[in-house]
Amino acid sequence: MKTMTLALGLALASGGLAAQAAEPMNDLEIAHTAYTAGGLDIRYAHLALAISENESVREFAQTMIRDHSAVNEAAGALIAELNVTPQDNALSQALVEGAEAKRAELMALSGKAFDCAYATNELGYHQVVNQTVAESFIPTVTVEPLKALLEDALVTFRAHEQHAERMVASLSCIG
Repeated sequence: MKTMTLALGLALASGGLAAQAAEPMNDLEIAHTAYTAGGLDIRYAHLALAISENESVREFAQTMIRDHSAVNEAAGALIAELNVTPQDNALSQALVEGAEAKRAELMALSGKAFDCAYATNELGYHQVVNQTVAESFIPTVTVEPLKALLEDALVTFRAHEQHAERMVASLSCIG
């Protein structure tokens, strides 16, 4: 399977942060990272809509835009309600950096090559993000409304992972 630059970047960044940080991320850093990851996936989806002609890929991209926008809007409302400012952090920055490289890679592709690269990236991205949210973010968060938002979002994002897995299979993507 093709290397999932962003997913691996997230995994390496997470591992690197865990090794470097004596304490876990705080709620404001987690909120920033989750919002950043959602925004990046929305950008990938817009790219898929601009490049792909495959109906199942386009449908998946529209789902990503709809669902990640809804979660980010809910997060924005919660941030406003709590009157806090999310904190940029090394993991958010690693996500953005990895996404820039992945977008450049995807933009150079077309047809089935693009569709498979996008689908494979989405699968890997959701696998790593879901694991991070479930195992690192949710257990660490101290603000109950943020924890509830992450738990609700995780249900949706696990469905995305399954959808991406089916899409990779249906496209017959081989690395």
